[in-house]
Amino acid sequence: MTPDKDTIRSTVLKYLARSVELDPQTADTSKSMKDLGANSIDIVEVVSSSMRELRIKIPREELSSLTNIDGLVDLLHATAVAKAQG
Repeated sequence: MTPDKDTIRSTVLKYLARSVELDPQTADTSKSMKDLGANSIDIVEVVSSSMRELRIKIPREELSSLTNIDGLVDLLHATAVAKAQG
């Protein structure tokens, strides 16, 4: 089953909250992880853990253009939908 955007968003925020002091319920997903206090190692861990849990693989080149959490959620969702459609 393809995860919906809310599931993907909560997964990303769950891992981000483990790295920085953050309330996943009130986090502003229009901001970047860096804006929310994550360093580059935190960001790699959040993205890797989220992809692993959601079973979604995205090439690093595609990730480099992202500017905020919403963009990451959209990319993960689009990739999951494309994968499900075969």
